Amino acid sequence: MATWTRFEELDAWKKARELNKRVYRLTRQPPMSKDYGLCDQMRRSSLSVMCNIAEGFERGSRNEFIQFLGYAKGSAGEVRAQLVAAIDAPYIDEATFEEMTALAVQVGQVIAGLIRYLQRSGIRGPRHQTFADAE
Repeated sequence: MATWTRFEELDAWKKARELNKRVYRLTRQPPMSKDYGLCDQMRRSSLSVMCNIAEGFERGSRNEFIQFLGYAKGSAGEVRAQLVAAIDAPYIDEATFEEMTALAVQVGQVIAGLIRYLQRSGIRGPRHQTFADAE
């Protein structure tokens, strides 16, 4: 889509990857690591951000990409809610909570920016190209 040829080039995907790495690192540390349910859900949510960006990009349609970016943004919000549960437990300290929440918010903002860009652009996606467009 646009000037990107691979989803790995997208800033939104790169930020989502960073969030996922940080969530996995956090959930391996005690005492949080003992709460298997919360750890599993937080890992799934952070992974979902990355995967939905990738899946939407690979669909080849602007509208589907925007739809999947919406799912990704929702999953970033889910991570934020799970961080609230982690601090309330209390599995993490205030500094970790603030740092991780800021990263999750930033991921959501980057995704929102990409959604706005795609909505304003005339990009339709490779699935909608005609043979004349490809020449």
